[in-house]
Amino acid sequence: MSLIGKLPCDDGAVLYGCPPAASSAASRRWTLIAAILGSSMAFVDGTIANVALPAIQRDLGATASQAQWVIESYAIFLASLLLVGGALGDRFGRRKIFLAGVALFTVAAIGCALSVSVRQLIVARAVQGVGAALLVPGSLALISATFPKVERGQAIGTWSGFSGIAAALGPVIGGFLVDNLSWTWAFLINVPLGIALIVLSLAKVPESRSPPAAGGLDVAGALLAMTGLAGIVFALIEAPVRGWTAPLVAGASVIGLLGLGLFAVIENRSRAPMLPFGLFRQRNFCGANLLTLLLYAALGGGLYFFPLNLIQVQGYGAAAAGAALLPLIAIMFALSRWAGRLVDRFGARTPLVVGPLIAAAGFAGFALPSIGGAYWRSFLPAVCVLGLGMAVTVAPLTTTVMNSVGTDLAGVASGINNAVSRVAAVLAIAVFGIAMSVVFDATLSDRLAALQLPTALHDAVWQQRERLAAIVVPPGAADPARIQRAVGEAFVAGFRQVMLACAVLALLSALGSWLFIDGKPEAPDRRG
Repeated sequence: MSLIGKLPCDDGAVLYGCPPAASSAASRRWTLIAAILGSSMAFVDGTIANVALPAIQRDLGATASQAQWVIESYAIFLASLLLVGGALGDRFGRRKIFLAGVALFTVAAIGCALSVSVRQLIVARAVQGVGAALLVPGSLALISATFPKVERGQAIGTWSGFSGIAAALGPVIGGFLVDNLSWTWAFLINVPLGIALIVLSLAKVPESRSPPAAGGLDVAGALLAMTGLAGIVFALIEAPVRGWTAPLVAGASVIGLLGLGLFAVIENRSRAPMLPFGLFRQRNFCGANLLTLLLYAALGGGLYFFPLNLIQVQGYGAAAAGAALLPLIAIMFALSRWAGRLVDRFGARTPLVVGPLIAAAGFAGFALPSIGGAYWRSFLPAVCVLGLGMAVTVAPLTTTVMNSVGTDLAGVASGINNAVSRVAAVLAIAVFGIAMSVVFDATLSDRLAALQLPTALHDAVWQQRERLAAIVVPPGAADPARIQRAVGEAFVAGFRQVMLACAVLALLSALGSWLFIDGKPEAPDRRG
């Protein structure tokens, strides 16, 4: 029996079966603001961590693989628990779980700032990933549960645009703090934002959840997903350092593959699976997540190395490196509301083919610059083209995912799509790290041989190759500038290969959209 009409649907109500249209304009407005602030915390943290990474690597003496773990520990927990976060919100209240995520994320940010070793920082980042897994799917699920379908595309476009502004300002402010104070302050800027969001959500955001369903939470699935993903990523990151035949690497590979295999088996048999494979029978949902996997692998993997190139090779400060992507965010913001209506006007397929094609051209543009050269003629063209491609893609992609399922599965759908994007970035950083290491080592070997350095100096530089562009030229070297140039050229060689791989992934995502996603515009649904 329907619960509609049996429960109040005004502000502050528990929206079990209430249609989104039943919520007031005020509650929709405050929900959108809270969703923007919540997603901004996660976006800001991700971009700030990348900009702060060179300073972290320097101050804590981290190797390239340890620096990867600062990013990957956060991303593994976020990716593997996003589906649980979405399901928890649907089951126990989207606002409640969203607030729990905000609180945990904020506390973990303080832990990151207080870390005195790279291992402590990696642990704090892992805890932060758990908090993000609760708040990230909640931000979009709150929008889908509160806005009627006819208004959802524009709301998601607004969410995308304003979240992008926060993501753009975060690394600039964080970079300024890194340059002038310390990288620890880059994490602390999330604390006042988290406190303000908790107060706002408690006062203004209505609670919502799906009707009670049979079955419990898929704890086994979550643990297997986390174990499998962690095992695979550990092997990919540590193999260039330890070797593929090292017992620890081989063991992690086996554990990862077994974990993911058992995860697939359990999800197919579970009464309440964390990952309902039946959703992928819907072509739009399947196609949108295939696009997400490929395009966000390119975005996450490529942009991980971009700040390292700017700071460690090109000589940018952290604030300047953070500002380097501002044009991308500005383009996405300027076009966000327009992009949010593309699905209604042209259908999902057209923007989700055209956008990735433009993005592919942008990624290829990053492979052109060498060392030196003004920003406006080296990296700016690629940044702008990539921004245009992502602007055309992001809002239609998110709208397509959310419109392909019912409101009751909004949290699950959001969790799946966010998990796919995060898993894509996790794996891409690890795989691209291998490619970078291979090209870097080969190029550095050639450059050092050409310099004909004394054996002791050559060995002192070569033994630091695990640090990539963070190699420190030994004091007393006769011509340190030439050695540093050789290190920079080796990094740029690897960076070019990574960006060309990103372009290929973007092209494949466009092909996937063409093959799987429906090209017809949806008829307006004013029933919510």
